[in-house]
Amino acid sequence: MAHSLPDLGFSLDALEPHIDAKTMEIHHGKHHNAYVTKLNAALEGHDALSALSLVDLQAKIADFPALRNNGGGHFNHSLFWEVIAPGGATAPSGDLATAINAAFGSFDAFKEEFSNAGANRFGSGWAWLGVKSDGTLGVCSTPNQDNPLMGEVAGTCNCTPILGLDVWEHAYYLNYQNRRPDYISAFWHVVNWDVVAANFAAAK
Repeated sequence: MAHSLPDLGFSLDALEPHIDAKTMEIHHGKHHNAYVTKLNAALEGHDALSALSLVDLQAKIADFPALRNNGGGHFNHSLFWEVIAPGGATAPSGDLATAINAAFGSFDAFKEEFSNAGANRFGSGWAWLGVKSDGTLGVCSTPNQDNPLMGEVAGTCNCTPILGLDVWEHAYYLNYQNRRPDYISAFWHVVNWDVVAANFAAAK
């Protein structure tokens, strides 16, 4: 099946001033769209892989660089647009809040660990909050467009991701230049915790 660029579901300026409209236009319309286009091209001639869902594809593409880069880019960004969609809860509650407190001690401690994962990722990559095999939460990061669903590729970052933060420069450079920590601080103002909670419930 051919993959397609998902609609944002919100206006390009909906996350301002934290994420500006021009960055959203380029990030979604150009960068993510390029991953989708190149993924479809890379899947040509791979019928078995083409039949997989985007989620299932992640575990099968480690040995195919073009699929790994572009399939990862498509999955990662698709999750990213969902978890920053405006209109949801501005803080975790219920089972998710309980799990965060159990794993990290407090919400603030979790934010610090997650922020450090993003800030300290050398070069390009992602920070993740994910559900581990034992049902607990963990924070990790991956390089480039790798993600925790890629099996051995993910190394110790082996979990079901429920929240992801893009720390590639294309995600923030127009507004924040080289100030990645400022961008990460702004990210906390746009997380949709209703979506993250739904992801958590589905992953348990």
